[in-house]
Amino acid sequence: MARAVDQHQQSPLQTVVAVVSALGMGAGGLLFGTALTLLAFVVLQFGAGIDLTTTHLLVLGLVFVQGVGCAGVALAYVEFRPRIAPAIRELLGIDGPFVEFDIPASIPSLRDAAVVIVGYFLALGAAIGGSLLASQLAVDTGTNSAAQVGMENPEIILLLIPASLLLVGPGEELLFRGVVQGRIRTVFNPVVGILVPSIAFAGLHWFALSGGSTTGNLFVVSLLVLPALVFGVSYEYTDNIVVPSLIHGFYNATLFTGLYVSVVYADQAAQSALLAL
Repeated sequence: MARAVDQHQQSPLQTVVAVVSALGMGAGGLLFGTALTLLAFVVLQFGAGIDLTTTHLLVLGLVFVQGVGCAGVALAYVEFRPRIAPAIRELLGIDGPFVEFDIPASIPSLRDAAVVIVGYFLALGAAIGGSLLASQLAVDTGTNSAAQVGMENPEIILLLIPASLLLVGPGEELLFRGVVQGRIRTVFNPVVGILVPSIAFAGLHWFALSGGSTTGNLFVVSLLVLPALVFGVSYEYTDNIVVPSLIHGFYNATLFTGLYVSVVYADQAAQSALLAL
């Protein structure tokens, strides 16, 4: 991951382009994956005549949103940016230094493993604390769409648990930490580089919430900034995308495991707390 260059060497336009391209890639990756999911649904349901179940739709979403939309777009951006950026810089008249960046990934060291463990408990603690606070304040929060599907079909939750580690964590981290945070870090310091992607990442979860009041959903989104900050700090500290991917994956897998247990054993309080996260 590239570090910020001297602010005096950058033009304001260069900074704007970096931020817009970073945030655009974050939102664009999700939109692209969603569009592919809808296209696959139409082709299979109406073209091939396959009667798709809720489980089929969930699998399509995991493959196309997290797999292609997040991971695929992130890797494609890193690969093609050095070839496309010069033409864009020439078109916009940007003279500042061109800063390359990549998405470093390696087998976690002992230090990285320690960061994964600490980060996991920090992210999970933030989520649990936030859900308890929401319950105490009786905030009318929306329901996470994936969790709602799991409530109606508990066996699907058993699919979401390994998917969190294999697709959701790696895919979303490649896009939001690898590309969005990495790109913003080429023009800003670590605080801005971590904070902006974390807020954007949490904000996009608004669209995954159904029902609830505006205030309640804003409350949920603000809570999600906390684990996102953990992911961002871990990436900045280790410079290894595997670390936040593992934290994110284990974090999501734990939430889905808790949801499954609460559904099976009919723990209404736990269900209410987990559905919004």
